[in-house]
Formats: sequence, C-alpha cells, structure tokens
Amino acid sequence: AAVVAISEEYQWVLAGSGAVGICLRLIVASSSAFLAVCTVPIAAKWLLIGRWKSRQIRLWSLAYVRFWIVKTLVRSSPAARLFIGTPLYTLYLRALGAKIGPRVVMLSRNVPVCTDLLTIGAGTVIRKAAIFNGYRAQAGSIQIGPVALGCDVFVGERSVLDINTSMGDGAQLGHASALHSGQAVPAGERWHGCPAQPTDVNFVRVAPARCGTLRRAAYGVAALLVVLLFYLPLIEGTAGLAIDAASSVTQMLQPAAGISALGLFVEAAILSLVLFFGLALMGLLLAVAASRVLNLFLKPDTVYPLFGFHDAIHRAIARIGRIRFFVFLFGDSCYIVHYLQLLGYHLRPVEQTGSNFGSDVMHANPSLSAVGTGTMVADGLVLVNDEVSSSSFRVSRAAIGPRNFIGNDVMYPAGGRTGDNVLLGTKVMVPLDGKIRQGTGLLGAPCFEIPRTVERDTQFDHLRTGETLRRGLAAKTRYNLRTIGLFLFTRWVGVFLFVLFYLTGIELYDVLPHVVSAALFAVSIVITAVYFSVVYFCVEALRSFKPTICSIYHSDFWLAERLWKMHPIHYLHVFDGTPFKNVLWRLMGVRIGKRVFDDGAHISDPPLTAIGDESVLNYRSKVQCHSQEDGTFKCDRTTIGAGCTLGVGSFVLYGVTMGDGSSLATDSFLMKGEEVPAHARWGGNPAKEM
Repeated sequence: AAVVAISEEYQWVLAGSGAVGICLRLIVASSSAFLAVCTVPIAAKWLLIGRWKSRQIRLWSLAYVRFWIVKTLVRSSPAARLFIGTPLYTLYLRALGAKIGPRVVMLSRNVPVCTDLLTIGAGTVIRKAAIFNGYRAQAGSIQIGPVALGCDVFVGERSVLDINTSMGDGAQLGHASALHSGQAVPAGERWHGCPAQPTDVNFVRVAPARCGTLRRAAYGVAALLVVLLFYLPLIEGTAGLAIDAASSVTQMLQPAAGISALGLFVEAAILSLVLFFGLALMGLLLAVAASRVLNLFLKPDTVYPLFGFHDAIHRAIARIGRIRFFVFLFGDSCYIVHYLQLLGYHLRPVEQTGSNFGSDVMHANPSLSAVGTGTMVADGLVLVNDEVSSSSFRVSRAAIGPRNFIGNDVMYPAGGRTGDNVLLGTKVMVPLDGKIRQGTGLLGAPCFEIPRTVERDTQFDHLRTGETLRRGLAAKTRYNLRTIGLFLFTRWVGVFLFVLFYLTGIELYDVLPHVVSAALFAVSIVITAVYFSVVYFCVEALRSFKPTICSIYHSDFWLAERLWKMHPIHYLHVFDGTPFKNVLWRLMGVRIGKRVFDDGAHISDPPLTAIGDESVLNYRSKVQCHSQEDGTFKCDRTTIGAGCTLGVGSFVLYGVTMGDGSSLATDSFLMKGEEVPAHARWGGNPAKEM
C-alpha cells in the first residue's frame, strides 16, 4: 500500500503545471504523507493493544507479536524523531495514552512504549538519553509496569527508570543514575547513583525564565511548519532530482540500456556515489561551519527562555553534535583530534597518541568543550554543556583536565569536580560536589576513589616516548588510514545495494505486481544489514581476534579498532526483538544459543562473546570484551550462561562469567573478571550480589 501511495503521489506531483505548481503539489503531497505516517503508530496501538495494563507477555507468543509491532511503529514514527523536546512530542505521547501535564520538557530520544502506564506531572524535565520504557524482559516474558513522575520532577541525563518506579513532586534523579523496580523517590528529595540513594546535590542548576503557553505553542507550530514546508519537500525533491539525473547519465552512457540489468547497475552506482560521498562532504562542511557560526548567537552562562530563537540555535548545534558519522570515521585515529578542533573543541596543546578519542564522542556545544593535554578518551563520552529547567536553559563550559583517562560511557557535565591526572572508570558518575579530585581514580555511581593506575597498565609506558613513540604512531596511522578507506568503501557498497533494490522496485512497478515492488523495497533493508554483517565476518576471518594484552601501538589493537569501525550495530537495530538478529550475531562470530531475546543490545566484540540458550538482553544493554587504560589494551572472552538476563542499560565488561539463570539489574556495571554464580541476582555500579 505504501509503495502504491508513493508512486501515485509522485505521478500527481509531476502533473503540476509549471515550477510553482509542482512545488505546491510537492508540499501538499509530502505533508499529507508525513501526517498519515505519523498517525499509523497511534492507530496500530489502539487497534492491536488498546490500553496498556500491568501484565506479563510470554516471549514469542502471538501477544508478543502485537507488542513488537506496536513497539517498532511507536519508536520509528517521524513524530518520535523530529519533534523530541518540543510540545508536539508530548502531544504524540498523549495520543498514545500517556498522562502528561503542561510545561513538560522531554529531551530523551528513547521513546517510551507502554504509554498508558506513563504519568508525568506538570513542569517535569527529562534529560537526553534517559530511559523509561514502561516494560522490561525477564525470564522468558515481557513485564509491563507503571512509571509515575510527579510535578516539577527532574530526571538526569542517561538515567534509567525501571518499571514500578515513581518520583514525588519536586523530586530529582541525578545524571547517570537508576531507579530499580520498586524504588520511589519521596517528594522534594534528591537521589543519585545505581541503585539510586539520597544526596544533597541539586541537579537543577539554572534559574527559571518566562516561558508561557503561547510561546510553547508557537514553537511547536513553527517546528511543524519547518518540517512540512522545508525539510520534507527538500528531501523528496532532491531525491527525485537525483534519480532523474542518474537516469539521464545512464542513458548517455548506455543509450539502449532501458531497464536492463546493466542500466540499473550504472544508475545505482552513479546515484549511490553522489548520495554517499556528496552528502558526506556537504555534511562535513555543514558540521564545521554551522557549529562555529551558530555559536556567535549564544553567550556562555547566560540564562535563556526555552522555545525561542536562542533555544532553536542551541538545539541546532546539539543536533549537529549528534551526527556520528564523522566521529565514527575519524575516531580511534590521529585524525579525530583535527576534526574535533575544527568543530570548536579546545584541545591545545595536543599530545598525539593516535588514540586520543574513540569513535563515539558527543557534546551539546563543541565550542564549550575542552579536554586537557595528554588525556585519552574511550568510546561513549558525552560532554554535557547545557543545563535545562522546565522554562529555561544555559550553555556552560565542560572541561576535562590534563593527563586524564576517560573510560567507556562516561557522561561529563559542566561543573564536574575533577582535575588533573584522574582515571574516570567505565560508567562512572562524575561528581558535582565536594573537592576537586586529582591524581586519583573514580569508579561507580555514586563514585568512590580507586588507584589512578596499576602496575599491569604501565608495562608498555616505554613505548609512549621518544623515537619508539614516533615509529609506533606512524605505523598506527598508516594502518588506521587503510581502515578508514575500507570503511568508506564498504559503506558506499552498502548504499549502492540499497539504491539498487530501490531503483529496481521503481522500474518494475508497472511491470510486475505491486506486491513484488513492495517486497523489493523491504528486501533492500534486510540485504543492507546482512551485507554489513558479512563484511564484519570477512574482515575478522582474515585475521582472528583473540584475547590479548598489548600496547596501543601493537597490530592486535589496530585490528580491534578496525573491527569496531566495521561493526554494523546501527543496521542490526532494525531486527531488535526478533529471532533474525541472533542469526546476524552468529554470522559475526557470537556463540549464541537458541531462543535468545535481544531487545537492542550492543555486543562490541562478537568473536569473544558467548551467550547461552534463552538468555535475555534488554534494551541498551552492552557486552564489551575489551578495555583500554592509558596506553594498554586488554581483551578477553565473556560468557553469559543459559537463561541469564541483562537488565535495561546494563554493561558487562571483559573476562566475565555469568552462571546459568543469573541476572544483572537495570543500568548495572559488571566489572572485568567477575564470576556471577548460577541463579544469583547482581546489581549496582559496580555490581554486587543483591
């Protein structure tokens, strides 16, 4: 039906008289299609589910199929992608059954699913990357339960709210914190950590501003008009022009090709080259220029009202900061430093290591981001340069001191109380109070001090100075450059395959039954995911990835960096919650058992990971079989037994063994080398028996 509608719409647009007529028809057609697509998840939810209720749904049952369809549609809706953080997003969730009061600001891109059980009071703020799904998977079933937030509540960045949790009026939950099932924050109290516990830290650090209902409504209308009158016509018109241009070039090169296989291949090659490399170049120029120009309109430490001109500028800068392609492209190489400096990062003087930053670094404002000399950063750093209330925001400098090492998935807020020579462990909650920590290590949530280094991590320090460093860095750079070339080539081939199937569907629309064309469009998505999984398998097969401990200037580490860059995780998410994802994990080297439920996990090192039968990997859980601390790289196998459960947002490090039937609670961090007994329940950051 979608293919038929798109084709008829395209023909109707072309039937317009003159450029103005075609443009008007393009706006009408794209707007009507957009609004129709936005209503599909809402209609599907009410038709297939009705109202969500606290219950359990057996995995792989017919009831689960209905759950999966609604979950997928709700999260993939354009309304859930384009309007997050605006009043239109709360309207979308209300249409799905959520009980949301006025003046609520929801900045998280993790869309809740079981909306009828979601209650949010007036004036509440939910920061970016917070998770409040309203469901979780456990022991062969989907468990659905309520999440209730009172008025004027604050939920920090990257925090997780499990089912059956609540927060009273005026309560606060700090950044990188979690409420486990059954926890309730009393009215007016401030909690942080995993599992959360009381604290005196105030996480609402910006004064309110005047921001009335009319201002919010006007911002929502403006956001909708920008999408309908600018974004959609631009995308649809550009795509049409690109296809027409590719067809014209194909006819010039192959005048008699028609719709032959050769003609389609040539057209797909031209179009994919233009789309991939053209958009990449334009995106790079836009990311660099726009960040610097737009920052001229914002003053640090100045309070601005939400939903106005300055807020729009701030959101545009933050949106550019979420473009991960270039960080992924240049990350884990010496080139990432130059890219971040072009964006506006303050990094000078740079002490080049070839691994200054990983391939996943995000920020709210690059011009207010600073990382000191000699600091090395693993994947997952988020520099939080903004502070938000329900009516106002401000941008502030977030600065990490020199000689630090930043572990995985660290969220560093403006005002973080750390200084020189600090180790910030994986998933640590950076302190916002107390003395400035220097010359120490920090671990956990809430954090506590540990030694800055251990002897094992200093055994390769002699390779980080003098002529030895120069030779090692040069060799690493050459290897990384080949990896970047391989990444670009394989990604372009993936785009080529997608375009080829797409064009085939268009060309055969009037030749074959419409259902065949629709199948070709659907197959293009599947083929792309399978292709990238095969690419990963081939790269790993050329040289096996095995447990090791080595310097970052050793070829074993460079191979690991190449595999991380080839990892197709973003394409695998299409199959979250389906058995097909397990097939792709097996193809990539994971020793995965039968009937494993994966709701959106990330397995960073597939060849070193083993998962037993009927295990459950919840949304945003992560299994990482490696660690890097300063100049030392370590990786080892991780084994998750049969019937195990990894909670929402949980993190498992290398060398871990989880016994059969054991579980790891929500947002918990299981440290390297831990052995969890069979049927035990562990949780916390760092995790211990509960």
